[in-house]
Amino acid sequence: MKNLKMILMLVFLATGAMTVVSCGGSGSNAEEATEQADDRGPEYTSDYVCPMHCEGSGSDKAGTCPKCGMAYVENTEKDSGDHDGHNH
Repeated sequence: MKNLKMILMLVFLATGAMTVVSCGGSGSNAEEATEQADDRGPEYTSDYVCPMHCEGSGSDKAGTCPKCGMAYVENTEKDSGDHDGHNH
């Protein structure tokens, strides 16, 4: 009986430790995603972006990339601030 209690205690402690480690113990995924998005430059966050995401490229209007000469494409991944289409 004493061994059973010891085994159950160890299982409980191991489960708790795995939960803390797997959750990372800090911040939420939404906060981390926002921080990552803020680190990206205009080549990812502008209305129109180079398909090659050349550093420093991107514009609020259609045009061509000054680095590689490719035509800008509309940035469909830009966060418009409208969060009605998904949950978070």
